[in-house]
Amino acid sequence: MKLFSTRIAALFLVSIMMVACRGQKSEKPPILPQQNMSFQERFNAQQENPFFEDGMAMRLPVEGTVARGGLRHDMALFEGTDEDGNYIAENPIELTESFLYRGKDRYDIFCSMCHGGTGDGRGIIMTGEYGYVPAPTFHSDRSREMPDGEFYSAIANGIRSMPAYSGQITVEDRWAIVAYIRALQESQFILEDELERYDVDIAELQQLYLDEQAREEALAEARAVTDDEEVSVERGERLYTRYACHTCHSLDGTRLVGPTFAGLYMSEREMTDGSVITADEEYLIQAIVDPRAFTNVGYDDVMMPYDYLSDGELQSLVEFIKAQSDN
Repeated sequence: MKLFSTRIAALFLVSIMMVACRGQKSEKPPILPQQNMSFQERFNAQQENPFFEDGMAMRLPVEGTVARGGLRHDMALFEGTDEDGNYIAENPIELTESFLYRGKDRYDIFCSMCHGGTGDGRGIIMTGEYGYVPAPTFHSDRSREMPDGEFYSAIANGIRSMPAYSGQITVEDRWAIVAYIRALQESQFILEDELERYDVDIAELQQLYLDEQAREEALAEARAVTDDEEVSVERGERLYTRYACHTCHSLDGTRLVGPTFAGLYMSEREMTDGSVITADEEYLIQAIVDPRAFTNVGYDDVMMPYDYLSDGELQSLVEFIKAQSDN
């Protein structure tokens, strides 16, 4: 009995001691019976290692090997193409509400400043004097007919003056943006009888449209040419630089995204509909204001309309283009 009581007392004392030590830090190094891992030979990043002939401690992966998780064998998911290199028609990721809202979030961050909140190509940095090539609208026939894989490829790899976003946007988020672009396209071309199925004030939407049209007309009138507005080759050259025309239209005959300005004036232009048009003043102004009215053979329909330019600005650009034919 005495021995049992002694053991109980010792156990109680040890318990009290352990509880009393909780939360207290010791300044002494911990006791490690097995110390191999504490004193292993290792190298820091960029440190020299005399074991290898090149002296590098950081080794490149063995040729032909792929890191875990880095095998991108699903071409449709990671490249937006099939095995033959053709763009896939549909998004490979299941469309859900949360997926679309993720696409909206990423679109607003990475895309809206150029392509606009509704995808009309009138983002905040496209309408000022920043010198950027205008972004194409997502609401043209060509954009609506593009396969999903082509949108994904443009985001991942860049296209023309648009940089690649593969370093900033993950694979899944790229597809989410593609899904949201499709949602924007649907939203801008929904029929009135379909709208009636939802709780939408159609009359209010129509009034908003009329108000927007009135604002654009007033802006066009305000920009109309006046007697003292400058019309000159020099002004046209400044506009050529300001609106980044040089990115698509060269002055030395080099073929870029759009036709060169060298020798353009009064040249014969073959259209995709089979017609041939002389590039006179009327044609040039129309091509600037409404470029989709004419599509030259061999060029894509990617130019956005510059219908917000004043008459004086348009005429100055025409004079500048004329000067390139006189050189």
